[in-house]
Amino acid sequence: MSKFEKLILKLLSEASDNNFSFEELRLLLLNLGFTEKMGSGSHRIFYKRNISEIVNIQPLGNKAKPYQVKQVRTIVLKYNLFSYEQ
Repeated sequence: MSKFEKLILKLLSEASDNNFSFEELRLLLLNLGFTEKMGSGSHRIFYKRNISEIVNIQPLGNKAKPYQVKQVRTIVLKYNLFSYEQ
């Protein structure tokens, strides 16, 4: 199982919302095809063609904020951005 697949499974298991690092969430979004744009300060903005939601994340120390992890999970599920096949 690749690191990306492990991150997706971690994202989909809601118990991990408090344990996502900012860098893990950032890499996950990039691997899902999102484009990253630097915002002001530590804010990072991610967008993807054909997805109406814009994801705006910023770190809390080195961790991702739990509500932002939930937002990314909602987008992944809503747009079926990943399917796991063994």
